[in-house]
Amino acid sequence: MTQPGRYGDGKGLMLLVQASGHKSWVLRLTSNGKRRDFGLGGYPGTSLAKARELAEQYRKDIREGRDPLAFKIQKPERTLFRDAAKAAMEGLAGSKLGAATIATMQKRLATYAYPKIGHLEVQTIDATVLADLLRPIWTSKPETALRVRQAVIRVLRFSRPDGHLLENSLAKAVSDRLPKQPDSQHHAAMPHAELPAFWRKLAAKETKGALALQFTILTAARSGETRGARWSEIDEKAAEWNIPASRMKMKKAHRVPLSAAALAVLTKAAAYKRRDVDLIFPSDAGTLLSDMTLTKALRDMKQDCRVHGFRSTFADWRGDETDYPEEIAEAALAHEVPDEVKRAYRRTDFFTKRRALMDDWGAFCTKDIGR
Repeated sequence: MTQPGRYGDGKGLMLLVQASGHKSWVLRLTSNGKRRDFGLGGYPGTSLAKARELAEQYRKDIREGRDPLAFKIQKPERTLFRDAAKAAMEGLAGSKLGAATIATMQKRLATYAYPKIGHLEVQTIDATVLADLLRPIWTSKPETALRVRQAVIRVLRFSRPDGHLLENSLAKAVSDRLPKQPDSQHHAAMPHAELPAFWRKLAAKETKGALALQFTILTAARSGETRGARWSEIDEKAAEWNIPASRMKMKKAHRVPLSAAALAVLTKAAAYKRRDVDLIFPSDAGTLLSDMTLTKALRDMKQDCRVHGFRSTFADWRGDETDYPEEIAEAALAHEVPDEVKRAYRRTDFFTKRRALMDDWGAFCTKDIGR
């Protein structure tokens, strides 16, 4: 029953379906010669069986001369997902996320979430409901699906009493109910919660491949940008890595703020410096390292994720664990702004804010060192 209207169950009990998709139970009875409508709760939060039980109690109250509402036990207010999302977005206003990030999140919720779960009570939304929501775009639009999942979970964390328990469990439970996303569109990424423990083992290795992988993760760089990194691009005093446009995917020069952890990797890499080669991580022949060198470092540690996937790990960590705006992370990843108008009005590369973000990222990656 999806078309707007009233659907009778008998004896005055009806399911009211609104144009928005919201469904609720209504009981129409005659009391003291007047017709009255009684709301019995939303569907599916109130099941058909429960609605029939309540309806029978209301009928009994009227037969025995009582006003059902005078004896009605007040229940806690039930919050619909659409309303909870609106409150969550209003609560984020003025936060570090920024207006653009919040607007993007609202658009994703309006496009993908509201049509299917906007009318559901937040307490009824579980991993199965969320998996059903994401299934149509899980493999065709994997990155979008992950962002929608993140936005929905953020709303549930904000609105549910048990929201603090969902952060580390719901996303995994949803993935368990869905097929594997294609590697061609989404590089296998390590869950950010697993990264510190992995880093403790990776930091113990000081091969060129391991050091290059560490530097790639700490700077959220692409593999090719790291393998082509030159000492002449590093300003240690300013703690910056200046990558020329010719080596960037978008052909635009990119400044990378270097955290204390990234500078520490460079200190170790200095052991491989050669007078005749400016490369930071040269091969034995003095040329660029093969992209398989970094992959081998992962395989030697029995990891199935991909080097490029650590950029997604970084993005997920930023979204789940911090309040940094999405545009700051996009700038850190050197992603092109898709909207021409936004590109025209962007006059900054958010470098100061990116430095704080990368410092926090470095601290997160290395927090298990010494344990």
